[in-house]
Amino acid sequence: MYNNRQKQFETKKGCLQFVFNFFVILLLIYLFLVQVFDIRNYRDRAKSQRTSTPFVLRGEIVDRNDVKLASDRTSFNIYAHPMYYDNTPEELADKLLPYVDIDRSSLINTLSSDDSVILIKKGIDRQTAEQIKKLHLREISLEVKNKRVYPQGSLAAHVLGYYNPDADMAGGIEYIAGDYLKYTDKAYKYEKMPNGDIIYNFSVDPEDVIKPAKGKTLKLTIDSPIQHICEKYLDQMIQKRDALRGAAIVMDTKTGEILAFASNPGYDPNNYSKYSLLQMKNWALTDVYPPGSTFKIITIASAIMNKKINKNTKIYDPGRLKMGWWEIENYDFHEKGAPGLIDLVYLFQHSSNIGSAKVAFMMTPEEFYDSLSLFGFGHKTGIDLPGESTGLLPKANLWDDATQGSMGYGYGASVTAIQMIAAVNVIANDGVWVTPHVIKYSDEEAEQRVVKRRVMTSEDANAVKELLVESIEKGTTEAKFDDYYVAAKTGTSRRPNDNGIGYSNKYYTSMVGFLPASDPKVIIYVVIDSPSGWGVYGSTIAGPVFRDIATEIVKIMNINPDKNVK
Repeated sequence: MYNNRQKQFETKKGCLQFVFNFFVILLLIYLFLVQVFDIRNYRDRAKSQRTSTPFVLRGEIVDRNDVKLASDRTSFNIYAHPMYYDNTPEELADKLLPYVDIDRSSLINTLSSDDSVILIKKGIDRQTAEQIKKLHLREISLEVKNKRVYPQGSLAAHVLGYYNPDADMAGGIEYIAGDYLKYTDKAYKYEKMPNGDIIYNFSVDPEDVIKPAKGKTLKLTIDSPIQHICEKYLDQMIQKRDALRGAAIVMDTKTGEILAFASNPGYDPNNYSKYSLLQMKNWALTDVYPPGSTFKIITIASAIMNKKINKNTKIYDPGRLKMGWWEIENYDFHEKGAPGLIDLVYLFQHSSNIGSAKVAFMMTPEEFYDSLSLFGFGHKTGIDLPGESTGLLPKANLWDDATQGSMGYGYGASVTAIQMIAAVNVIANDGVWVTPHVIKYSDEEAEQRVVKRRVMTSEDANAVKELLVESIEKGTTEAKFDDYYVAAKTGTSRRPNDNGIGYSNKYYTSMVGFLPASDPKVIIYVVIDSPSGWGVYGSTIAGPVFRDIATEIVKIMNINPDKNVK
């Protein structure tokens, strides 16, 4: 019986040993496969933990002449880690004092904090950071940071926007072109030791480690001298007449390239956090307003392209007109009465509201609406800046007589400044609408990104241009030059109340025009919101700014005169 039990025990023991040995063999095989053949990809996982992507500097932004408008500046933040202290706070302070420019007692108090990570100082330069690194203090770490700097200060701030590297937030072109500015053609990666030292192997280029990676440079269409004069003269008039805000835009008539985009109030993107959102907003893109008499250019153009009138058409102007429930009159009715039969040159020169309303009534609401839509109203222009509004253009089936008539002289629709200059540019560009833009595209990129579409025939566009030029030549406005023919129109419109009901006693004053009229090179639009004082009209407020800007532009761009040329 004992032998049977012994035999059973030996059998069980043998089975257990077999199972144990089998398990050990399987474990050894698994460990061999893991360590030699890496079936669980531990090598790749370990490598990924050691792999580091170097700090990438944001690319520069330059104007059309390569003047630097934005760039990155590298700096470092110093941190202390109390859990790794090999020195007392006093000893550590004495070692750091030559590099941090902080009072010793303040530095000791900082280093004595109970925080797990202590910020000692922000924004030290690379040279100082290298000197601190040579101290080999394991309780001290350095964090590389970039600071976006704008060498020209507030110049073109609303175009450039701002960049916050800590939150990776941006505005303006910094937001639109963020991926481009951070793009690098080369994949910069290398491995690091736990202490941060680089693991050099054959795949590591020492230059990549020493020299920070840098994104692509972005070229804009902005011309800094033209931008400067626009901001200068706009700011002068706003201060002189205590206006709320203003904008001045200069565009190449053929390409749609924005040479200047001044928006007031301005701000300094180097210190953007000190400014309100209202100051930083590019209101010329986001806010809408009634354009006033500058819209009469579009009304006349729409009627001509719909074959309702031609450049020789005459209209009876009684000086006062009832449109449904609304009665209007010319601004000079009480002084001059009814002008009677007028031509289109007179309509532009004297800015006849009655004449413009009667022209609007010559079209059906659908015809007028479709024409305005072709000119871009009620739609975004597609400019390469964030925050653009579509404006307000009510559908034709919602129009009554008052709406249609007031549409004719610039009150039925609400527009943005960029819509207005793009629409009037159709007249300057032989009837072709072109997308306004601030990024300097290559020819191939422009074909994809810049829309060009015919709105009216070249002959009809030239007819409107001739009417505008003649109205300027017969008058004494600020747009009349000795050496250049200018096609232009002023506008004055009452400012709607902030609650959207009714109008205030403030005005929008504006002027839009292009020169030289025989071969237009640039179109200029100036709009100033709520100027104070006497004589608040487009001709007295926006007009002088238009003239000052145009006078400087013909010099900067060396534009040849087209008047009195012998």
